[in-house]
Parts: sequence; C-alpha cells; structure tokens
Amino acid sequence: MPVNAYDTLQSRGLVEWCGTPERLGEVLEKETTTIYIGFDPTADSLHVGHLIPIMALAWIQRCGHRPIALAGGGTGLIGDPSGKSKERNLITIEEVRKNIEGVRPQLAHFLDFDCGENSALLVNNYDWLSTFSFLDVLRDVGKHFSVNTLIARDYVRSRLDDPDRGISYTEFSYVLLQSMDFRHLYETYGCRLQMGGNDQQGNLIAGADYVRKTTGGEVFGLTQPLLLTSSGGKFGKTEEGAVWLDPKRTSPYKFYQFWINTGDMDVERLLKLFTFLPFEEIAAVMDGHGKNPENRAAQRRLAFEATSLVHGEETARNAAAASEVLFGSKSLAGIGEETLATLENEVPFSALEGMACGGMTAVDVLTACGACESKGEAKRAVKQGAVSINELRVDNEGYVITRDNLLYGKYIFIRVGKKRFHLARMD
Repeated sequence: MPVNAYDTLQSRGLVEWCGTPERLGEVLEKETTTIYIGFDPTADSLHVGHLIPIMALAWIQRCGHRPIALAGGGTGLIGDPSGKSKERNLITIEEVRKNIEGVRPQLAHFLDFDCGENSALLVNNYDWLSTFSFLDVLRDVGKHFSVNTLIARDYVRSRLDDPDRGISYTEFSYVLLQSMDFRHLYETYGCRLQMGGNDQQGNLIAGADYVRKTTGGEVFGLTQPLLLTSSGGKFGKTEEGAVWLDPKRTSPYKFYQFWINTGDMDVERLLKLFTFLPFEEIAAVMDGHGKNPENRAAQRRLAFEATSLVHGEETARNAAAASEVLFGSKSLAGIGEETLATLENEVPFSALEGMACGGMTAVDVLTACGACESKGEAKRAVKQGAVSINELRVDNEGYVITRDNLLYGKYIFIRVGKKRFHLARMD
C-alpha cells in the first residue's frame, strides 16, 4: 500500500476528480490533515451507495490522518438537489436526530473514534447552522456566491428549463450551507479537504472558493466515482430497492448475496474499493478465479469481506454457510444452528406443532409445512425422486421422520427439485 494517502485513494479507485492533485498529494504526505465527508441523514441507515465515501474516510485514517463524518442535521432539513430531478420531501428535526443515531454505529465499523490524535469525529452541522440568522447568511455568505455560476450548473439548468419541476429557493441555497460547513470545520478543526461523490463536484469547488475568499486558507476538494455496474445499472440497487447496512432493512444473508451476484467484469474493481485486502492478495484471488471462474471464488471472497466489515466475521460466516447450503456444495453435516436460524428468514419457513411420538410421514411433513400444496403433489414429488429431507433422498411416501432425524432436535431442511427449499422447525 502506498504511504501517501492520495496515492492510496487513487490506487484503490477512490478518486474521480481533484482540483490540484499534486499539491494535495504533497500536503497529505507532509502533514497530518483533517478530511471530511458529509452524509445527509435522510434515513436511519446508510446503504451500499455510501460505502465508497466511507471507505475513503477509513483509508484516510489508516494513512494517519483525521477523518470527520459530518451528519447533515441542518442540511438534511433542506435536501441536496445535486443530481436530483425533483424537489425532495422535507423531513423534521426529530426525524433527522433519529436517523443520525441510526447511522452512528454503522460508521463505527469502519472508523476508529478512540485512537489518539487521528481519532475520527462525528459532528452534526445543525449545531452551528442553526445559530445563523437569515440576515447573517445573506450578508456574510450570499455575497460571495454568483447567481450566474449557480444557474449554469447542469442540474439547476435542467430544473429551470422544465416548468413542471423547477427548483425552489430552498434547494437553490443548499450550496451556501455546505460551504458554511467547510469553513466551520476549517476554522474549528483545521479541516483542509472535503470529499464526496462526483455529483458533489460543484459544491466542493464552491466550498473551497468560499473558504479561500473568507479566510485565506488553502483547502481542497476531491470526489469519488459514482459507480455503475458493467451492465450499466446503478451500483447498490436491486429489484427490491437499496441494499441497506442495517440488518433489519437488508438481512446479512441478502447483503452477502448482493456481493455474490457481482459480475466477473466488476469483481476485481470492487475488491479494491470495498475491502482492505492488499493488492497482492487481490491478485492471488483473481488468479485463482481466472483458472476456475465457475467456482466464483472472487465473488465469495468479496462477499465475505464486505459482509464482515458491515456485520462482523461471525455473521459473515453464517451468511456464507447459508449461501453454500442453498446454492453451493456445502453439506448440512456440521452446519451450525446459527446458520439454520439465519435460513429461517431467507427461505420459506414454517413452525410446526410438536411431532407425534411415532413421527410423521414425509408426505405429511411436506403438506403441513407448505412445501407441497396437497398430499397428491407430495406423493408425486416423492415418487419422482425430487424430494430430499435433511439431505436424504426420499423415494418412499411412507417414510417416517422421527425426532432422531431432526437437525439440532428441531429442524427439517427440505428440497423439492433443484431450486425449491423449505425449512421447518418442530416447536
């Protein structure tokens, strides 16, 4: 890994644009620098789309600098119009505070908030923005911004040209608030670099100009790429919507599966972006993947590393084991009870009443849990050799399942055909 923080970010694919890359590289090499990225708390969880700026902050800290995660408690009340085709719905201060508390523990998986001089900070811009009056902003801030320049921005121009959409003065003024953030962090913490997604480039330039004009300080802006998959889709989106970091919104298993489904054309780039693996190890992973791509070893490593970062190694192991049971070659033998508990939420699941002393026939189990709609369908599936129960192929409709056959004394894992799964638990 390069020692210089700028070189590190660039080599990992975390730099899209920088106004003065050589000068910024020089500053990051010679000085311990404070860097910030802002997150608008529009939800009580971050999602996969936030991972690029989070990883950028994490690498910054690993290179010895101090990261600031700015929660937009103030700006979140307004909503950033950058890249948006319509006005955002405004949220209340109570919702903003609740959302910030939801995001705080997620950031702690990536940033160290107690490691000495370069400990990460989480700050809320409502704390200072709320102290300004409207007249203060117009007189002391607004005079430094050219309306001509603001109107020339693509997203503003597109909204102005469409009479059905337009842009409110509220959203139009967002850039002033973000620039005020940069100045406050510069004066309070010595922050010299603001980072953000590439749709933030205009705001970053405006903020750096405002700090220079009002303080004379030398500050910088840097953007990360807005990722698209090799098929042209927006990264971090599925048919079900966003992939969240909160396990209540997106289960660890589904989170793991999101990464498993990465295409071969994307996986090496994502290993560099979303893991802390050294390049030598990534090269070894890709070399092995190239020899047997059908095994999807690179995707499995990416999924495990990303899930470990967000949910912890133990949860990642359970998610990986569950995935291998369903779609790989992993046997139920030796599978952990935690993995079976994970599968309760990921495959069709039934909790059945206590098993009779003599057990239940396979046909009765198949119909009782809903794996088959009727006894007739269950009998046909058994006769066709399409049913396995706890990995034992059942070809006799009279086969009896007893307590001794249950996994951990309570689970029955059923396959009907190659792609239909059902998990039953005897309560």
